[in-house]
Amino acid sequence: MAEATLPSDAAARLGDPLLPPAILRAPAVRGRLWLGRETQFRLEPTDDPVFDRRIVLPDGTTGWIVLSYGGDPAPAQPRPILRVLRGPENVPQDFVLPGASSGIAHWLGLIPSDATEIRLCAAPDFVLERVGSRREIGVLAQCLLRRPWRFVGALYERARGSKRRYRDTLRGACAVTSMAQFPSWLSARARPARLPVSGLRIRCLVLARPGETAALSATLDALLAQTHPTQALCVAWDGDGPETPDPRALHRSWDADASADNLIAGAEALCLLRPGDIPAPDALALLAQALPQADLAYGDAIGLDGTPQLKPDWSPDLALATGYSGRPLLLSRAFLVASGLGPVGSMAQFALAIDLAATSARAAHVPRVLAHTVNDLLEPAARAEALGARLKSQGSPIRAAFRDGAVRLAWPLPDPAPKVSVVIPSRDGLDLITRVCRGVLHETAYPSLELIIVDNGSTDPAVLAHYETLRPDPRVRIRIDPQPFNFAAMVNAGVAEASGAVIVLLNNDVAVLEPGWLEAMVRLACRPEVGAVGAKLLYGDGTLQHAGVVVGLGGRAGHILRRRPGDTPGHLGRLRVAHEVSAVTAACLAVAREKYLAVNGFDAEAFPVDFNDVDFCLRLGAAGWKTVWTPDATLAHLESVSRGPSVGAKRARFEEEAARFSERWRAVIRHDPFYHPALSLTTFGEDLE
Repeated sequence: MAEATLPSDAAARLGDPLLPPAILRAPAVRGRLWLGRETQFRLEPTDDPVFDRRIVLPDGTTGWIVLSYGGDPAPAQPRPILRVLRGPENVPQDFVLPGASSGIAHWLGLIPSDATEIRLCAAPDFVLERVGSRREIGVLAQCLLRRPWRFVGALYERARGSKRRYRDTLRGACAVTSMAQFPSWLSARARPARLPVSGLRIRCLVLARPGETAALSATLDALLAQTHPTQALCVAWDGDGPETPDPRALHRSWDADASADNLIAGAEALCLLRPGDIPAPDALALLAQALPQADLAYGDAIGLDGTPQLKPDWSPDLALATGYSGRPLLLSRAFLVASGLGPVGSMAQFALAIDLAATSARAAHVPRVLAHTVNDLLEPAARAEALGARLKSQGSPIRAAFRDGAVRLAWPLPDPAPKVSVVIPSRDGLDLITRVCRGVLHETAYPSLELIIVDNGSTDPAVLAHYETLRPDPRVRIRIDPQPFNFAAMVNAGVAEASGAVIVLLNNDVAVLEPGWLEAMVRLACRPEVGAVGAKLLYGDGTLQHAGVVVGLGGRAGHILRRRPGDTPGHLGRLRVAHEVSAVTAACLAVAREKYLAVNGFDAEAFPVDFNDVDFCLRLGAAGWKTVWTPDATLAHLESVSRGPSVGAKRARFEEEAARFSERWRAVIRHDPFYHPALSLTTFGEDLE
């Protein structure tokens, strides 16, 4: 939505104490303009167990509307889904709405003129507060003011009769806000949390260094203003503390020989902070509410430079590489005792020990800005060195190094290296199949591999002749399978021919760019807890094609940050390191063969062409294996060159598979754990909605 989306009388009610007063004074006229004319509505129950409520608009409102709604800020609630039933056959059309993690959310959407009913799938505590009606001319005007080039695009789509693209273009312009405008976006949505005070006894430990006295005072001010009382405030000084310590806290010199029990003393939970961290008044209350079901709890933050840190749910690989959980961090006593921390070592060593122990912990994420925070104890380069030393001292085979501006972790490659079966579905396209075969057989540095081509009935004589040149190579097998096109079935057939311990699925329109890509993927695929592994794929012009799949993006699933520069770091710098995602594309996917077979491979009946790779990754996840994406394997991909666009009958088939995917994976569509609920599913960037 636009930066100012609320009427002026809501400023005090929704004011966020983390934001400066000037930001809270949103222009009332613009707010009313973007929210539209208030429309009467009511919610009624339905007999649908999933879409169990309907929104009734007495005046029969269709066209552009704005829904404003809220819910319980903790724990995180899944996104609502709006279902519009259309026409005499009540054909469903679903829209995934933004989460209301900050307190309130707004959704701008177009209700088609043939709508017969509007249904809702939402959490029990969902509260629809307002429905606004907007004129189309107003939406167009907003689009023109905010993104003129999209205004032109919208008119073009309207002129050519593409209602879906017209709607999506306007939504992308009017309902989405860039991350750079986060302060004004948040000011229109933030509400103080109203939570019962729990009895959790929390000890707040501030890790301080000499010269941080003034910053410490601000942190103590914020801690004493918490709605959840603290059992004790303790400041641990790394060196000499001030001559006149602040009397509002206990002051001690950091004791490298202390144990975790010493740090938490008689409390049930330990909250870690740094001088200058300013927790919101409800920060401890929200973290305390999340902790009983977890070993540690963390929330979102605003960094020292004002950049928002909208964090995913628990992502152990990302946490180990970046320490993204940050502060305020609430740790349970049971976790600290079980982690065996003692002696704790230096402050920096203690922080790293927490990150290492947390990789196998139960973690709870509160998707709400809980603090302004200062920098960590270690910069990334120093963190890489210290982490590498600690891993080595523990006898871990994982290695850490600072590279390309980030801490890169390398998992061990089994010795001997496992055999890899590269499966390539293909049909015709001489330039494509020759390039990808050359890349695998002659430009890849890996000691043991085989190449299996599953040909879907090529008729190009040049392609068939090329196959004859490949057959003498003992590493190559070619399966001719001229059946009606079914990508999933082709993949399964190729895997059935495979003899390798690791399977790599590779599209025929992929080009190898660097020799180490396969080894990087195998290292990850051989980890016991990992299922699928995806690669960084670039378009021919060097922009991003694949950096992981977000389930729910575009309504079902999509590639995050498509068409962004190839060196885009991503939010929290996550595109610089390997990290968990919900799914990856089968254009380049590695998986241990035994895990592939354990979930019965691709579902060739439900998803013959589309969504089969996402469905496969989600089924691996349901079986206990996580999916990881890595930038250490970078290849080029000319997406769907051999298939062409989906139009006509292809589009109808796509929609059928999409409907099946939505029914099977609605829970993940509503909440991809690795994508923040405040981020937009409308555009393919890391924007706000």
